[in-house]
Amino acid sequence: MRILILLAVILAPAAMVHAAVSRQRHPYVKHWKKSTYGKGAVARVGVGAGVAQMRHRPRNYGGGAAGFGKRLGAGATTHAVKTTVEHGIAAKLHEDLHYHRSNKSGVGPRLGHALKSTVVTQNTKTGKGTPAAGRVAGHAAAGAVSQGVLAGASGASTAGVGLAADAGANVAREFWPKHKRAHTSRVAHLK
Repeated sequence: MRILILLAVILAPAAMVHAAVSRQRHPYVKHWKKSTYGKGAVARVGVGAGVAQMRHRPRNYGGGAAGFGKRLGAGATTHAVKTTVEHGIAAKLHEDLHYHRSNKSGVGPRLGHALKSTVVTQNTKTGKGTPAAGRVAGHAAAGAVSQGVLAGASGASTAGVGLAADAGANVAREFWPKHKRAHTSRVAHLK
């Protein structure tokens, strides 16, 4: 029965958002797919399940392969709900989900920009700053799922940890060295 609930929680919201957004051929669909099912997303869910397995959290999942499978399923479910809610709301409110580096100099201003970007984003139509309602709602939904359906963790702590992880990722994106790509034409490689 739990497997059916997990599948319904994972697939139903994803199918609804995909159907609603794909009718409009919205640019958020590709980003949503990569954020939900891409290599990076799968790796993060797997690492999260591994850490939870080592910490024996939640305890009611037990140990061994069965416990890891439950943690992996719970992580995939909460992640799918988070990204689906986040992208669905962001699409309706025209929120930019990408991180944009600061043009400021100095550690303090850049750190402030990275942390602020966790809860403030730009409207894609106006370019003005707006609260990141999609991101916050996505984490809140993930917290509700982890607490209600999965009975694995506190919903508020799940949402808070998720926002803190986003803040940490933004700081890493801000200060990680930029990769410069060599601009060579494909024609040059063919000669």
